[in-house]
Amino acid sequence: MSLPPGFLDELRSRSSIAQVVGRKVMWDQRKSNQAKGDMWAPCPFHQEKTASFHVDDQKGYYYCFGCHAKGDAIGFVKETENVSFMEAVEILAREAGMQMPARDPRAQEKADKRTKLADVMEQAVQFFRLQLKTNAGAQARDYLAGRGFDAARLDRWEIGFAPEGWQNLWDHLTGKNVSEDLILGAGLAKPSNQGKKPYDTFRNRIMFPIRDARGRCIAFGGRAMDPSDNAKYLNSPETELFDKGRSLYNHGPAREAAGKGQPLIVAEGYMDVIALASAGFDAAVAPLGTAVTEPQLELMWRISPEPIIALDGDTAGLRAAMRLIDLALPMLAPEKSLRFCILPEGQDPDDLLKAKGVAEMRKLLESARPLVHLLWQRETEGKIFDSPERKAALDQALRKALARIGDVGLRNHYAHEIKGLRAELFNTNRQKRDRGAWQPRGKFQPRQVPLASTKNSLLARSADVEERVREAVILAILVAHPTLISEFLGDLETLELHGQDHRAILAGLLRHADETEPDRLRHILEAEIGAPPLEKLWSLSHVQIAPAVRAGAAEDLTRMTLAEELAKLEARRGVQREVADAVEDLEGVADEGLTWRVGQAAEALNKVGKTTLSDGLEDGEDRSAMSDYLQSLIDGEVWVKKSR
Repeated sequence: MSLPPGFLDELRSRSSIAQVVGRKVMWDQRKSNQAKGDMWAPCPFHQEKTASFHVDDQKGYYYCFGCHAKGDAIGFVKETENVSFMEAVEILAREAGMQMPARDPRAQEKADKRTKLADVMEQAVQFFRLQLKTNAGAQARDYLAGRGFDAARLDRWEIGFAPEGWQNLWDHLTGKNVSEDLILGAGLAKPSNQGKKPYDTFRNRIMFPIRDARGRCIAFGGRAMDPSDNAKYLNSPETELFDKGRSLYNHGPAREAAGKGQPLIVAEGYMDVIALASAGFDAAVAPLGTAVTEPQLELMWRISPEPIIALDGDTAGLRAAMRLIDLALPMLAPEKSLRFCILPEGQDPDDLLKAKGVAEMRKLLESARPLVHLLWQRETEGKIFDSPERKAALDQALRKALARIGDVGLRNHYAHEIKGLRAELFNTNRQKRDRGAWQPRGKFQPRQVPLASTKNSLLARSADVEERVREAVILAILVAHPTLISEFLGDLETLELHGQDHRAILAGLLRHADETEPDRLRHILEAEIGAPPLEKLWSLSHVQIAPAVRAGAAEDLTRMTLAEELAKLEARRGVQREVADAVEDLEGVADEGLTWRVGQAAEALNKVGKTTLSDGLEDGEDRSAMSDYLQSLIDGEVWVKKSR
């Protein structure tokens, strides 16, 4: 159903989100300010004791600082009442005294048909459940009992049985005056090619109802009882109710459990989901007989920002994980990621739970690996990088994979993580060579660890006062002028800061990049990270005297100052990275003289950017000169030492 322009805006303006949410929560009276519509409560979507769920009645939105649930009044009704978008609109419109627009006749007809199809599916659920209790279902009952299905589990999952024969369900439904078109439209029967009556889609199979997020039965999955059957598992064909690539098994209950804090687990099939949920992992779902699709990934991310993909540890499971990496990379975002739990080879979740229990499964889930590590494993496992060509091929493959990540900030973080893994791999290989085939002769012996003077001057040196000054001014400008956050978002997402307070403030700013009111932003930050970090920031003398931080500062001045401070900070750290890379290249080959010379390079580094915040030092020129000097050290000394 399409709504006329302006209808939703009027509905939102007439609906008080504080009243809508107030039906589900108890407001924290000490923290809330009812006069301003600034309300706080424990989150209704996950279990907590503190009031981290915030409602802004004036702006009409809610946000939880714990589970990050967010939305407007329509979204809140949709999530808490487990209804569709249009049903949520109808509920709010009725409460606001607004008349719903007349439905398009064709859309109404389509909606009515879907309702009828869902009713036919419910009749089929009851038929299959009854058949499981008859003599015809004896073998199926024995099989299920062997898999640990007691009466309670059978009832919870509404397990049934489709008996042998061609028209059992067909005759049952037509005998109840269900039209043939509806039976065929629901995918419960197929037309005969020989001019005979349509025949049942499912025969001699254990039946698993598949329900959508609203709880309607939209399809079935059937497990064959005959080992010689062509398909061990068979799903309903696609219908007006069922789109296989856009559905998840156990969607509704998993969403509810994830909202209460449970991790979302993505298993391979029905039996895995049932085993996990029966063991207390209620937020478990499964794709329906195919590899995970883009729409299914989006469904998962609506439930949880970081689903855990639990796959069998066999070749097929690993292959499925690697395919999923390629699917997910272009879709990744700061709050859309995946973790992977690879089970022991030859075991699925049901096997593992029976063999080792809930504690072992929980341990594996808690140690699930981030996507970036599985990507690294895919590109490096079983390969030897003993030549420049092989190393270059690895770099090329990784660059190609990372280029598919659309979010610039996330791509930079992936690149940083890959760089660390790469350095670890190649450093390990180099140490193996040093201990093995290559043994230098004479006085010069390569050191396995850099000299203490080198480490102190280059790698272990903490950020100096000048860097912290720039960081503080950058953060203060952003708090005072939040409209600049979105403008400099790319630079801020990759900005690395010193100190927990600075990092906490930046993380909060990035989470609320759409907030434009300084007072409102500061209030949110104080609620999230506490007041002390902000009070400490504003108490700094160099923040208090910075013109761009003051209230009423010209927009051009603040923008120019922020851009300059970010550029100088990046220029300085660019030189630091080059020094660190130089030391990494020198590890294991440097003698005292070379260490001293690189130490001199570090002293030159200290001079880069050591100016007041308002001077005009050209950091780029110093960075270029330092780069040339360090490269001359490496080219002129390292290879000489190696050749002696």
